Amino acid sequence: MNTDGDFEIFLVVSPGFESVLCAEALEKGFIDPKAVTGGVTVKGGWPEVWRANLKLRGASSVFARIGAFPVFHLAQLDKRARKLVWGQSLRKDVPFRVEASCKHSKIYHSGAAAQRVETAIVEALGAPVSPEAEVCIKVRIEDDLCTISIDTSGESLHKRGHKEAVNKAPMRETLAALFLRQCGYSGTEPVLDPMCGSGTFVIEAAEIAADLDPGRTRKFAFEKLASFDAASWQSLRSGSVRAKPDIRFYGCDRDAGAIEMSRANAARAGVAEIASFRQCAIGGLTAPNGPPGLIIVNPPYGTRLGDKKRLYQLYGALGQTLRARFAGWRVALVTSEQSLAAACRLPFAPPAGPVSHGGQRVSLHLTGTLP
Repeated sequence: MNTDGDFEIFLVVSPGFESVLCAEALEKGFIDPKAVTGGVTVKGGWPEVWRANLKLRGASSVFARIGAFPVFHLAQLDKRARKLVWGQSLRKDVPFRVEASCKHSKIYHSGAAAQRVETAIVEALGAPVSPEAEVCIKVRIEDDLCTISIDTSGESLHKRGHKEAVNKAPMRETLAALFLRQCGYSGTEPVLDPMCGSGTFVIEAAEIAADLDPGRTRKFAFEKLASFDAASWQSLRSGSVRAKPDIRFYGCDRDAGAIEMSRANAARAGVAEIASFRQCAIGGLTAPNGPPGLIIVNPPYGTRLGDKKRLYQLYGALGQTLRARFAGWRVALVTSEQSLAAACRLPFAPPAGPVSHGGQRVSLHLTGTLP
């Protein structure tokens, strides 16, 4: 495949969120986005790969698909892998590693498949192999079709590069962005999280409003590829000058440590001027001055974080406070159990989901404007 032109780019997303990421890719001008199992495909060349890593909030990795061919045995895999022009994408002075998966195929040993591709690259290009290499080649053999991709992101994209402090069961930034999009949030209304933890929802919403690129402060694996153009990347990353939004973002938590964490994370993200955090229990929660907006909350749920009876009381108290003091606001609640959402006694629409978060299946429950 000639990787100078357009090829298929695969945007990885948490299962259940494919259509949400597809909508984001369409909105951000990516070509021909299609939701498929586990992600979204778009078309483009290397500049689009860089742009996807820099700008997409919901994708957890960006794979450049550089080759696909049928294979029925290891010798065939070896021969066909050698035909790819590896020098167009990999550098001979940069270490790489190969990860393989096999499903419903005559080649069923993923370790042997990875080894064959590894050897093909070493002998064709001379690049060194290292198990710690940032550059990772993904080999996927399914129904006897082998797809070869390069993971251009490196570390998962939820690592935006500015959140050092996290609490016990943190919400990943990519998931927070996808839940916000499911709520119809577009950066034009205030957002409040009454149990903000390390501030993920609040910071993500503030970044969307301030039009800050999610990948603006981090490094990517594609910077170590032969196809990388530092000048073009710098120009893409510098972008346009953004006006400060005139809305504010609020986080509350009863834990003083969580508030400290959130403030530090907001400062590193560059949104401290528009995001404020205060220590406050559910009973002390009041609507901030200004226009109503979106309340989004990911309260504790399930076995890991405490007993059910206490949780029902907590959800009940949350619902009571929101009904009494937040007329005009919408409420979004992420939880693993329908019965916990019901304990809030809020007018939720049928839930969206479920999706996986921290090993649990969770759904988004959303109200219209509260009376």
